[in-house]
Amino acid sequence: MTDLPKAIDSYTKSLDCVHCGLCIEACPTYDVLGLETDSPRGRIYLMRALAEERIEDPYSIRPALDRCLGCRACETVCPSGVQYGQLIETVRSEMADRWPEKGLASRLRRFLLTHVVARQGRLRLAFRFAWLAERIGLRWLARKTGLLPATMDRLVPHVPAGRFRRSLAGLHKPKGEVRGRVQLFTGCVMEQVFGDINQKTLTLLLDNGFEVEVPKQQRCCGALHLHNGQASVTHGLARENIEAFSGDVPVIHNSAGCGAALAEYGEVLGDEDAERFSARCRDITAFLDDVGMSATPAPFPHRVAYDAPCHLCHAQKVRRAPSDLLRQVPDLELVQHPDSENCCGSAGIYNILQPELAGEIGRKKARHLIETGAEVVATGNPGCMMQIRAHLAECGSNSRVVHPIELLLADRDKS
Repeated sequence: MTDLPKAIDSYTKSLDCVHCGLCIEACPTYDVLGLETDSPRGRIYLMRALAEERIEDPYSIRPALDRCLGCRACETVCPSGVQYGQLIETVRSEMADRWPEKGLASRLRRFLLTHVVARQGRLRLAFRFAWLAERIGLRWLARKTGLLPATMDRLVPHVPAGRFRRSLAGLHKPKGEVRGRVQLFTGCVMEQVFGDINQKTLTLLLDNGFEVEVPKQQRCCGALHLHNGQASVTHGLARENIEAFSGDVPVIHNSAGCGAALAEYGEVLGDEDAERFSARCRDITAFLDDVGMSATPAPFPHRVAYDAPCHLCHAQKVRRAPSDLLRQVPDLELVQHPDSENCCGSAGIYNILQPELAGEIGRKKARHLIETGAEVVATGNPGCMMQIRAHLAECGSNSRVVHPIELLLADRDKS
């Protein structure tokens, strides 16, 4: 058996699996493909065989492991408490070190994640060029010539104007009574693609009486790197974020994927500083649900379906708070959505790397949302917003997709 400490720890944890099969019905890839190797139980068998050196060609099992979305729905239904998310990420990291992917595409992906996404300044510069490219018509040209497929064009959002991509760094104070102070995590891609949601999150916290500190030195959360097997990059980003968010006030985030990564720094790094930091991290909806909103949201007379991001409901165990807050919005009708906690197929950059499988999962989600009759879909993760929006459009729906905090603002028109 391999002598890597983390791999041995993962092997030990894999023994908790009792092969009951409850995870199979919760797995979105098994639901589509119907293959044992594309279920959590099957992947655990493969990972265990790899640790026991019973796999002659490690590259042969990579496709099955890569097809895992990491949604962690299996953890929710597992009676034995198997920490599947930690297992798959540890093994991916080990495989990336010992049996790296071959080909130009994988090298380019690792380069971009390490040297662009993980470097805030370079990422901001890249999005300036992307915005300029759109302004001069290069995206239109790529779409017309077929270089940018229609499915990808629907999926990738347009780069917002510079005023929505600006840094919010600094200390922001509410106009009225101060209830407390928080720190706000604004992310990397979140800042550049969904900067308006960061600004609305800031406004919501201020309107509800909180001073908001946005640390200038904060970095990418490292989630995309960890999912891609680049654990060492995630470790470096985690330590920089822990240093940037010094103090003991709550660290508020509005992206389910980022939030899950921040909340697990303690497990990733395994030290007390990281554990203390993770304990401070709160999703914006969970935080506001706990402290209560002092500002009444503006009326919103529409039918809304809430769709729970996997990394919010399964990883962070935040289920009730978003819906409870939406019920406080005057005139809003929250419609039932039985498919709410099933994966939409986004999973970071999964829908780019596995477009066919992600597309099948996304279309199923869109069909279920359309059946609710909702005019608006609310979900708290940027990747989910893009995926659901794209597949609703593909299915002919005009339903809007928003972040829950957009419906909680007291003055929505000025946000």
